[in-house]
Amino acid sequence: MLDRERGVGAGSARARKSRRAVFGCGILAFVLLGAASSAWAGPPFLTDDPETLRPQHKEFYLFSTYDKAPDGKEIDAPAVEFNYGVTDNLMFHMVVPYVMFYPDAGPTGRGVGDVELGLKYRFLREAKDTPEVAMFPFVEVPTGNAVRGTGNGQVWYRIPVWAQKSWGRWTTMGGGGYVVNRAPDMRNYWFAGWQVQRELTASFTLGGEVFTQQAATVDGAGSTFVTVGGYYGMDFCGCELLFDGGHTVAGESHAVGYLGLHWEWGPE
Repeated sequence: MLDRERGVGAGSARARKSRRAVFGCGILAFVLLGAASSAWAGPPFLTDDPETLRPQHKEFYLFSTYDKAPDGKEIDAPAVEFNYGVTDNLMFHMVVPYVMFYPDAGPTGRGVGDVELGLKYRFLREAKDTPEVAMFPFVEVPTGNAVRGTGNGQVWYRIPVWAQKSWGRWTTMGGGGYVVNRAPDMRNYWFAGWQVQRELTASFTLGGEVFTQQAATVDGAGSTFVTVGGYYGMDFCGCELLFDGGHTVAGESHAVGYLGLHWEWGPE
């Protein structure tokens, strides 16, 4: 599946893992848990951003992802992401998914997937003539089951660099990096993405991206994705609705999607 940072796809049955809510928001969260949606990079997109949280601020995502690949489909639902601002320029990151893998041939796999742990370090702040830039390395801990298709079977790593620049209501971001995955039948590979967003209203942002990666498996092929998504702020629950969907336009065929809720809180 895709690691939507989680943003990058592992691409095989073996390693398809490759603020305060009120009652109304609880109802929406219940709907999300049953929704089909892929595992993704700056939620809800595959391409990530370099932004970090303020010190002691926290983010929580409740989401589901969908990835239809040539050998089957994977649904992560529910999945949770937690981020914590350590300093102005350093953020801790964790994702824990529940994975359901439906291969075209063979038994369905269900269970907790690989846990993602990372640190985002911003080493350049945005200024008038310069972008914001950060490194975001992370490790996937093999808590899933490779035989059932809910995990990679071994630790693997992703080492990206992301940059971002804003002009008024427009924001663009992009970057890429390298995946190190030495599990059986897997391979190391490069990936890159570019995204553009526009703030349409104070509560609604829409964006699109192009994301590409080399083959993630020894017998697989690379893929290039085009997706469209955005954010919608909802005052009744103090949260944001995040959504994204798309398809490959070249390489190995994938249909992908993301649907989630996002909260942020912390000291003023």
